[in-house]
Amino acid sequence: MSSRPDTGRRAGGGRSGGRAAGGQAVVLGAGLAGMFAAAALSRHMERVVVVERDRLPEGPEWRRGVPQSRHAHNLMTAGHTAMNRLLPGVRDELRDAGMVEVGMPRDMLLLTAGGWMPRFTTPLFMMTSSRDLIDWVVRDRLHADPKVEFLEETEAVGLLTEGPRHAEVRGVRVRGRDASREAGRGEPYEIEADFVVDATGRRSRTPEWLRAMGYETPSESVVDAQVAYSTCVFDPPPGHEADWNCVLLQSTPDAPRQGILNPIEGGRWMVSLAAMGGERPPLDHDGFLGYARTLRSPVLYDTLVKARPVGPVHGSGRTENRRRHYERLRRWPERFLVLGDGAGALNPSYGQGMSVAACSAVALDEALAAAGGPAGVASGMRKKVARCIDTAWAIAATGDLGYPWAINDAGLSTRMKLRYLYRVVGASAWSKPAARALLDLNQMVSSPAAVFRPRVVTAVMRGSRQVSDLPPALAERPPLTHADLP
Repeated sequence: MSSRPDTGRRAGGGRSGGRAAGGQAVVLGAGLAGMFAAAALSRHMERVVVVERDRLPEGPEWRRGVPQSRHAHNLMTAGHTAMNRLLPGVRDELRDAGMVEVGMPRDMLLLTAGGWMPRFTTPLFMMTSSRDLIDWVVRDRLHADPKVEFLEETEAVGLLTEGPRHAEVRGVRVRGRDASREAGRGEPYEIEADFVVDATGRRSRTPEWLRAMGYETPSESVVDAQVAYSTCVFDPPPGHEADWNCVLLQSTPDAPRQGILNPIEGGRWMVSLAAMGGERPPLDHDGFLGYARTLRSPVLYDTLVKARPVGPVHGSGRTENRRRHYERLRRWPERFLVLGDGAGALNPSYGQGMSVAACSAVALDEALAAAGGPAGVASGMRKKVARCIDTAWAIAATGDLGYPWAINDAGLSTRMKLRYLYRVVGASAWSKPAARALLDLNQMVSSPAAVFRPRVVTAVMRGSRQVSDLPPALAERPPLTHADLP
């Protein structure tokens, strides 16, 4: 149930004579971006209040405030590494709870736009499970932190500011749900804070709040491939054996349909099918299986035809890449920051949103440590958050620009980058350096400059080669090592 916290500051957090390190932070939103931010802030603040509109489930269960949670989710290498830095040992806890490791590209059948990617061993691995499981494990860790308090069934309605021209945020105005009132909401009240993070996602009201305070609102970049999803969970067929545990059949502009099979907890598969260009995949079991048959390879259909669906087929449709360029604003209120989808939302097809949020929270942790507290951190953090988004944007948004209906104002520079990226994708079907560069970028362990490594450029210059239409087998299976990961 919701509770109204003591909104006063603890010792050391008063405003008179300047604010000391410590004090109270408020995080708006208890999705993963908000929880990662709370984990970072709890290292430097005396108290962190996480304000959440929903009532949070007690276990790994779906909730309305995470609309994409019923679809396939991947934690990239950089993402689970950042999570483990924020919450030491959480990677092992996720494994113990049922999350599955997928060696990249060793354990995956990956059909790119250029063909099947060869399978070889690298230190890279992503982790897959239901989103509900990930949220639950992270939330359980934060519940165990005495510095962190969750204020459920409560929404933020505005920022509290002080100083000339609203120069500094000093807290938030919130209101709780109240079923006894006609409007279903209680009276607003204030929570003071030494630092506020907006992690409310795609529906963030920060642009509206900035406008009301006399600030400029951010420009936006939007690339929309008009992707819609259908997802169903399956039990594998009895006796199923394979030398892979994940399948990804990517779309192309000529074949704008995609499918992914992820291993999840309980030995099950979560399968998401995607359609681009305004089409929507079926939401019934027979239609779902028939749609899988239309993908670029029959391997997913052949795998599912003997599997047993568990539960209904779920659909989702808001998937555009959208970033708000807060880093470009000349003025910014002190002690306030936007993280997660409210700053940069990505097409979920690429599976990078959770990892961007975790890496952004690590950057916040580092900035707070360097500054000795929250003072003077927020403005510079905008560019650090933007850099975290840049790496994922180079794959997600640039890749989606390959679909004619997604292009609006793409200039010559963007078109040249897109043309080169597709050549790298083409080379990745036969060149391990090109494949590794794309994987490093996808797993967010390298900057976009990875695709310009000398051996990658050489592969691109050599042009296309004849490649097999059959998925690659794995001749040998050396053990996966985590030695290169922190």
